Amino acid sequence: MRLTQEGQLLQLTWLPRLFPVNCYLVEEKDGLTLIDAAMSFSVQGILDTAAKLNKPINRIILTHAHGDHVGALDELKQRLPSAQVYISERDAALLRGDRSLREGEPQTPIKGSVPTKITTVPDILLQEGDAVGSLTAFATPGHTPGSMSFLDERTGALIAGDALQTFRRTAVAGTVVPFFPFPAMATWNKASALESAVKLLKLSPKVLAVGHGNLLHAPIEHMKYAIEQAEQLQKKAGN
Repeated sequence: MRLTQEGQLLQLTWLPRLFPVNCYLVEEKDGLTLIDAAMSFSVQGILDTAAKLNKPINRIILTHAHGDHVGALDELKQRLPSAQVYISERDAALLRGDRSLREGEPQTPIKGSVPTKITTVPDILLQEGDAVGSLTAFATPGHTPGSMSFLDERTGALIAGDALQTFRRTAVAGTVVPFFPFPAMATWNKASALESAVKLLKLSPKVLAVGHGNLLHAPIEHMKYAIEQAEQLQKKAGN
């Protein structure tokens, strides 16, 4: 496991050179917020990092319900029974293994590794604008119908799940990046993902933290370029 710290944000990365999978710890006055639960083998790395910080993990937030973001959830909840689990109301259904679409949603198939054996029941279902400690929740559908991103109001760090990736290059969910196409392959709806990326750009983040790839400082120009690429590809596909 690789650990990267940027102020009050810690990025924990497994398989950083081959298939990077990230989760994050956010330091708060009362302890730690874990964002995403990575893979089943990530449990000890998460707990050891919290122990070194000498702070409890009080909250577990899930950006979305794909397997590489919830893999360690059940064991973490067993070992941290007082930690509250947060997920969007929409992706709580995916966490239960329910791939069905709702009325009014784009009727493109939900893709990716939707879990079927998670037993943890979320404590809090998030809506747009909810505050979790220093974090503000933003609905960013596209990769999944209920994907959410979180802006640290203290620092401008944006934890965006798989709304974008930075491994190989910065790209909007649904844009295929050579040698690492997997986030694109698992994206539910490209048009919604593009709208969400534009929404995140308007937040003017100072640091971009994603599910796959390194922390990106001063990410605005990278995000603009990724959005332009996605727009061009979607226009071409529409023709």
